Amino acid sequence: MKKIQILGTGCAKCKKLAENAEAAAKQLGLEHDLVKITDINEIMKYGVMMTPALAIDGDVKSVGKALSVDEIKAFLK
Repeated sequence: MKKIQILGTGCAKCKKLAENAEAAAKQLGLEHDLVKITDINEIMKYGVMMTPALAIDGDVKSVGKALSVDEIKAFLK
């Protein structure tokens, strides 16, 4: 099971990234757990200084932008 983490405070870009990550995982038929991390101290533990950020299984893949569904699918494969 993939653990997909969305790091962000809940802004519009953060919500879009979460929606796209969910769509990407479903399109790939992946068993996944989508977790939204909104606590700034938790976000900083990942070394992220700009949100939104995407982490997969604890590994930060993108910082500062809402990736498209296809971009996220590339990370999930």
